[in-house]
Amino acid sequence: MGVVSARLSELGIVLPSLAPASGNYIPHRLVGSLLFISGQIPRIDGVEHFVGVVGESISPEDGYKAARLCALNIVARVNTALDGDLDRVVACAQLRGFVNAPPEFKAHPAVIDGASDLLVEIFGEKGRHVRTALGAGSLPRGSSVEVDAVFEVALKA
Repeated sequence: MGVVSARLSELGIVLPSLAPASGNYIPHRLVGSLLFISGQIPRIDGVEHFVGVVGESISPEDGYKAARLCALNIVARVNTALDGDLDRVVACAQLRGFVNAPPEFKAHPAVIDGASDLLVEIFGEKGRHVRTALGAGSLPRGSSVEVDAVFEVALKA
């Protein structure tokens, strides 16, 4: 068992099964040593959770949980892209989080901390990243949050 897989076990985290892409795109792409992960919504085994607008029908605390779930799906995508070898992650380079929120909502960073916190819990210093947290007027499937990421990975020998 790899270091990151052991860490997942230690944290009691089980990676979810992933649905296929729901449009004309691919869920991940490796370009050199950069692994791009398409936007992930708060979905568990194909079922959407935390549907609604943060600051209206979804509390900021539940928005945090939604972002955390998005990051869990990102890690599952990375795991798939790297054939189950999460120890190949050199660093999470960038994270972008989108919060479905009304114009007066101001706590986007606190919501997206849910994703950032999970990546640091799992990968330690390798999980630290640059980040953008944005508000959006709507998101796919009515999701409260969507998160995408870019990772640097070690290439196979």
